[in-house]
Amino acid sequence: MTSLPSRTFSARWHVKPLLLVVLIVLIMIGSAVNTQVTAEFSWDQFINIIQKMVRPDWSYIPTIIQPMLQTLQMAIVGTVVGALLALPFSVLAARNLIKQRWVRGGIRFFLNLIRALPDLLLGALFVAVVGIGPMAGVGALSVFSFGMVSKLFYEAIETIDEGPLDALKAAGANGAQIILFAVIPQVFNQFLSYFLYTLEINVRASTILGYLGAGGVGLYLSQTMSMFRYDRTIIVILMILAVVIVVDGISNRAREALA
Repeated sequence: MTSLPSRTFSARWHVKPLLLVVLIVLIMIGSAVNTQVTAEFSWDQFINIIQKMVRPDWSYIPTIIQPMLQTLQMAIVGTVVGALLALPFSVLAARNLIKQRWVRGGIRFFLNLIRALPDLLLGALFVAVVGIGPMAGVGALSVFSFGMVSKLFYEAIETIDEGPLDALKAAGANGAQIILFAVIPQVFNQFLSYFLYTLEINVRASTILGYLGAGGVGLYLSQTMSMFRYDRTIIVILMILAVVIVVDGISNRAREALA
């Protein structure tokens, strides 16, 4: 007599995942129909591109070394500028440091607006404002880094131990001294880890921004593809892949050392 409820519960447990799978499939089919997604695929064009890529033009490597270095420089400068700008805003957005709700709310609303702008849109805006070149890429990456890092920073600040803060307040320390001697030492490792993580993202993003005209190796990627020189396109892709792997490896090792 006691086995019936258990069977009923087991049946319900198996039915719910099945209904969820059916719902997901129906949503996918409905989305594909509404967006007019088709399964059409040009195998001839695909094979043609692959045939050109398997015979790379290795003589193109010296041409893209300098643009690749420029891409790295854009990512580094943009990340540093964005992180430095994010520091004061992250302090003003932290719930445990700023008690005035209207101040925190205003700062967080502003940061939400910044994060709502995708990096591609930022790149297009800076290209329109300052013209084609690395300055547009640095500006876009700086704003993008500022929006992302500021959120990570103030969330890290809100997890700190408030004991040192209370001790410094009791000793008569001002706000700047509290942040310098009680907040920064507790979150420094997290800040550095978030900085490295943002740098990884920006190395990838800077290549795409270059495709929009923001300088760097992305511009050469756009040129080789528009000229149908896929034997050179594969060289650019391999160079980007090598740099991303190296940057990721260095960043992961650094974050593991900080953990």
